[in-house]
Amino acid sequence: MRLSRRTVLQLGAGAAVAPALARSAFAQAYPSRPVRIIVPTSPGGLEDFSARLIAQKLSERLGQVYRVENMPGGSENIGLSRAAESAADGYTLLLVNSITYVANPALFSKIPYDPYKSFTPITFATPTTMVLTVNPSMPVRSAAELVQLIKAKPGQYTYASPGIGTSGFMVGELFRVSLGLDLVQVPFTGAGPAINSTVAGHTQIAFGSPAASVPQVQAGTLRALAVTSKARLQALPDVPTMAEAGFPDVECEVWAAIFAPAGTPAGIIALLHREIADVVAVPDVKERFAAFGFQSSVSTPEEAAAILRSETDRWGKLVRTAGLKAE
Repeated sequence: MRLSRRTVLQLGAGAAVAPALARSAFAQAYPSRPVRIIVPTSPGGLEDFSARLIAQKLSERLGQVYRVENMPGGSENIGLSRAAESAADGYTLLLVNSITYVANPALFSKIPYDPYKSFTPITFATPTTMVLTVNPSMPVRSAAELVQLIKAKPGQYTYASPGIGTSGFMVGELFRVSLGLDLVQVPFTGAGPAINSTVAGHTQIAFGSPAASVPQVQAGTLRALAVTSKARLQALPDVPTMAEAGFPDVECEVWAAIFAPAGTPAGIIALLHREIADVVAVPDVKERFAAFGFQSSVSTPEEAAAILRSETDRWGKLVRTAGLKAE
């Protein structure tokens, strides 16, 4: 049987539409089973807090369990590797802090993911700050006084870092390099040990998340000198921003960068973005985020891609300027 050209075109069009309809139906049926959110850090940190609160609310809204799986180690590369290797079906997501995600490709000679090709951004959400703190025995009351002290006694002061590539490490290096300081980094195995070292006085300085720093500041075991965000922290209203303290080059924020493996259907990406945006806007969620120093805002996937490019340029330049390397 010979088919007319019109019939052939109609059949071809039907064949082209079929996969799109299948993808649409797949997205509409999502989620039909539990979803895991890989967090490449230990429980209790900045990323873990965001992931667990978002997972709880997504579970309630979408009728399936969204569970957090912590996969710490290797400067977060272990969890990033597992996420990159996962199926692109919406049932594995990644929540990582934005600084580590873009810094690791510059820090390591080999990493298990390509920041632009391995994942599709869903959103950059709930930006937060880092808090510059010192042990109360330090004879300083401001960031400017701390800088003067370090410059007067080069090489004699240390800052506690949660490890190479972490946000605490990268912000500490931004502080050191931007201001030309001879400041020694002491690496630890996580944010908790780094903060505890500064509380104990083994190290004098730390850059920590509000969740880790604020309770210590309120207890009087650490002194807060500045925050790195554009605005002051609600929990520490008397603590100035770095810009207010005279150091605008140290201004930065840390985002909860939420991704899916590359190739995840666009319908699922759109659904997840919409749901996460709605979750973050819920009043009780906003209050819980604010209590720990997070802003209740989200980007679109397109805005997330733009932030990714900007952050990659900024932190990659710092790595190159400072000659930072990790193995």
